[in-house]
Amino acid sequence: MLAAVPARPVPIGTGAQRVVRSEARPVHAGSCDAHVSRQVNAHGAGDHQSRGGPPVTVRLLTNIGRLWTGSEILSNAAIVTGDDRIAWVGPAAELPQRIPGVIDDIVDVDQVENLGGGLVTPGLIDAHTHPVYAGNRWAELAMRSNGSSPAEITAAGGGVSSTVTVTRGTDPWTLCDGVRKRLGRWLRSGTTTIEAKTGYHLTRDGELASVRMLRGLEAEPGMPRVHVTFLAAHAVPPEFFGRRHDYIDAVSSWCADASAVGADSVDVYCEEGRFTEDEARWILNAGRRSNLLPRLHACGDSRTGAARLAAELGCASADLLHEATEEDVAALAQAGVAAVLCPGTALQTSARPPVRALLDKGVAVALGSDHTPGGTGITSMALVISLAVSYLGMSVEEALRAATIGGAHALRAPDRGAMVRGRLADMVLWDADHEGAFVWSYGLAPRRVWLGGEPIAAR
Repeated sequence: MLAAVPARPVPIGTGAQRVVRSEARPVHAGSCDAHVSRQVNAHGAGDHQSRGGPPVTVRLLTNIGRLWTGSEILSNAAIVTGDDRIAWVGPAAELPQRIPGVIDDIVDVDQVENLGGGLVTPGLIDAHTHPVYAGNRWAELAMRSNGSSPAEITAAGGGVSSTVTVTRGTDPWTLCDGVRKRLGRWLRSGTTTIEAKTGYHLTRDGELASVRMLRGLEAEPGMPRVHVTFLAAHAVPPEFFGRRHDYIDAVSSWCADASAVGADSVDVYCEEGRFTEDEARWILNAGRRSNLLPRLHACGDSRTGAARLAAELGCASADLLHEATEEDVAALAQAGVAAVLCPGTALQTSARPPVRALLDKGVAVALGSDHTPGGTGITSMALVISLAVSYLGMSVEEALRAATIGGAHALRAPDRGAMVRGRLADMVLWDADHEGAFVWSYGLAPRRVWLGGEPIAAR
């Protein structure tokens, strides 16, 4: 049996305007199927005291050399957290003596930590991942590097179907443990929230089990926050050969079940050879009726109308966009659709998504690793930031913004991604004293990571 479903994020609003806010983060009880819920304060750090509850745990982080707030750099800064939220942030010289509703005298804080003049950012957000799989496709990647065509790779037993076969044949506990290890690597590298897609079972029970697994793993210590995306429309499985429309109808009917067991979004791989715009429209509308945020793999491998379909449907995000045109960019900007760019995949395929046009048109840009067995194995958003600067031509601040606030916007999660009072105290102290280190290091390492104000334990 896979994990029972813990408390899921609460949707606010409907359709494309739905946002997701974590109301509870359960504590792991030692296995995939045992969880103990722990309520956290979603209304500001001072609420416990005003309701006569337990006292707020207040922490003061001082001697921050440089602080990226999500919109600007502050020098010689300080942060005060109350339980899992940010209670105050600003220049250390302006640290208040008291914070109403949080602490009456700053000298009475529970913990004070000197961060040694280091660089602090909000926890990074990976807005595009495929972490639920078994096995690997390293031989296929080697074939691709030698010039083998997709048809040759498929004939040799590669492609998505090979991962589906291995994943289906792997027992749930082994699969769960592999996903757990991947998620832990994200958090330890400074990524406190990931968007995680299903898509390597392509059966109703397997896809729903993947949703439950991700929800259960999120509850364990040492795991990042997870935004679960239902991607049964990844490919048509072999048992539906010659019955394509039956599979599309089946996936559409599974959306309600996926939402019920904890999915936040629904995605469709809309490319030549995968799913058409009409098929994607049908599935995404079914997902929306089930209160799932619509997303779309758009223009990643081919020039299609997928980006404009994302605009038409008001999707939360259009992802990859390697072949997007000026007209696509204009449509996304007008519709307010976030663009999730994956520089590792773009580099691997020699693609050039129109990042400058997206930024100039005011499109909210987010970054993703596109971790997938047939592509890149990146679990470090610090590396993704480095690639966004060196390959996509973004500035360090543009890339940092895309990896924090941009990711929060793409996931419709306004409670994270910035150092602002009332947001989640997901923070990273980096092994650097300046943000330029992201360009130099190609995978900058954190010194410390906090999730909801609590430092995570290294494994």
